[in-house]
Amino acid sequence: MSAAPDLITLNHRRDIRNRWLLSLPALLIILLAATGPLLIVLIYSFLTPGDYGDVKWLFSTDAWVNVLFQRDIFDDTLSLADAHISIFLRSINLSVMTTIATVVFGFPTAWFIATRPARTRELWLFLITIPFWTNILIRTFAMLEVIRNEGLVNMLLIKAGIINAPIQMLFTDGAVLAGMVYVYLPMMVLPVYASLEKLDFRLVEAAYDLYATPFRVLTKVILPIVKPGVVAGSILVFIPSLGAYVSPSILGGGKNLMIGNLIGLQFGQGRNWPLGSALSISLMIVVMIALLAYVRYAGKGANAHG
Repeated sequence: MSAAPDLITLNHRRDIRNRWLLSLPALLIILLAATGPLLIVLIYSFLTPGDYGDVKWLFSTDAWVNVLFQRDIFDDTLSLADAHISIFLRSINLSVMTTIATVVFGFPTAWFIATRPARTRELWLFLITIPFWTNILIRTFAMLEVIRNEGLVNMLLIKAGIINAPIQMLFTDGAVLAGMVYVYLPMMVLPVYASLEKLDFRLVEAAYDLYATPFRVLTKVILPIVKPGVVAGSILVFIPSLGAYVSPSILGGGKNLMIGNLIGLQFGQGRNWPLGSALSISLMIVVMIALLAYVRYAGKGANAHG
């Protein structure tokens, strides 16, 4: 009688082993593609800068020290690298502001789409995804044409008599923020819409029947239900905006650098590959901290709701 269960267990184990063997080539490719370049960057961060943009195979921790500190050329003392710290803070600040702005604009947009008739929702979602068809560089140049001194915004304000001279919007943090909000807004709209689509609108009607104000309906009924979509969208926006390169380069004019631009400078004009590698790993650490905070926050939310 025990032979049949043993045979079933043996077949089950064999099936699992065969599945792993079939998946092994793909897993190896993914592992090498994910960890290979990262391992190279990590090794480079502990080497010595070369004379012509390469590296010397001499172990050194100077790159990691130079992430937050700078060494005096005369007495070799260390002091805080104010430029690096200001760039890190600017990057985090602009990324947070971009995330907040995309929530402010993305939630009403997702609500509008979710409340349309079912036959027209696909059309609205199609319109939201159209920007993804265009390269981010083209979209950034489009924003440049809108906010430059001779751009659409200034021309409309001058013709309306609101201003007499163009407002300098380009090459500012505000221009970088506007560009990143424009680029990453669809990444907020889609997850929020996915949560709103599952919302039972009878709950909203019940709240109104119980004389709840629109604000209380929003904060007590709608937001707790769609919070996973908002959090997921925030992660999707915050992570790429933190390492943004194109928007700060074009709309910031090289004066308002972010971490991505600083890393690019070290690998290019700075010819300091170890420092660029250390900055890249530091950026990845910040992203990992943000992801861990999200996982912990989402876990608490799941436990709170059973």
